[in-house]
Amino acid sequence: MSRKSTAGSKTSGGTFDIDAKKRLIEELEEKAAQPDFWNDANTAKAILRDIKNAKRIIEPWEKARNEGGDLAEFLELALAEEDSATLAELAGQAGVLEKELDHIEFIRKLSGEDDDAPAILTIHSGAGGTESCDWTEMLLRMYMHWIERRGFSATILDAQPGDEAGLKSVTVEVHGDYIYGHLRSECGVHRLVRISPFDSNARRHTSFASVYAYPVVEEVDEFEIEEKDIRVDTYRASGAGGQHINKTDSAVRMTHIPTNIVVACQNERSQIKNRAVALRLLKARVRQHYKEIEAQERQSKLAEKKKIEWGSQIRSYVLHPYNMVKDHRTDTETSNTQAVLDGDIDAFIESYLLSR
Repeated sequence: MSRKSTAGSKTSGGTFDIDAKKRLIEELEEKAAQPDFWNDANTAKAILRDIKNAKRIIEPWEKARNEGGDLAEFLELALAEEDSATLAELAGQAGVLEKELDHIEFIRKLSGEDDDAPAILTIHSGAGGTESCDWTEMLLRMYMHWIERRGFSATILDAQPGDEAGLKSVTVEVHGDYIYGHLRSECGVHRLVRISPFDSNARRHTSFASVYAYPVVEEVDEFEIEEKDIRVDTYRASGAGGQHINKTDSAVRMTHIPTNIVVACQNERSQIKNRAVALRLLKARVRQHYKEIEAQERQSKLAEKKKIEWGSQIRSYVLHPYNMVKDHRTDTETSNTQAVLDGDIDAFIESYLLSR
């Protein structure tokens, strides 16, 4: 019940600021009702997005507030009648309500400018050679399972195989509700400790891979990059795809020379289509890069620009001599390593976003 009083304070201009959000919705809906609303399509879309974001907080909040009011009334009656059974039941319902409030707070954290945008997820192998390439492929599997569980969709745009096993790097485009808002919590170096399946002496090895996500928003098409700042290389696609894809230089790699940002695409069968996709990815990467500079977030740096080795990891996955996955930013941990590697990473995502 103490949670209810805390929630009440949040209504009056605190964390959720419901009254302010209601006023905002009224103002924005008045603008949306104007006959010239769609004259500026970008502004119109931004207004509709703001309305949607505000309603995502207000609607579950109103439900939780009503439930809290009902619980308070039942509590008063149960206390007056000294009904221990009802009190125990109400305690359980209060716990459920607390979880609902925590989820609303989590939703609120997904209201950033680009949080509702599709995302590009990249994974790069780091220190560890073949071990790290295998770890990169394991991480790809983990994220693909998480994407499938969430009902999102994913397309692998580029994959560079390791020399002996696994992947040196992989780029995936992901679509779904607030997908970038979720995946930005995964940016950083991921560390694996296990008995190596590639070591005949069955020794313990430590491997590293970096994960980075960036949004792909509609404004990317309007973001200009000077042609002289782009270097384009073509090469033969390395993955499966039939005779055509393996016999022609259909894969495209683009480098933004001023920032040294590199993207690649080999998913499409024609070089023209791969070039178009690569240019879109490059614009999105460069746009995000400059946004981070402008927002003075350079202290965290791009995850793939960090040194991918000891001391820089955000999360450790230990499979030997014990089982533990721990996020070093939030101290969230679990011993169910197999579930995590099978895509059960929501607890890590939510705890990180809530901590921010």
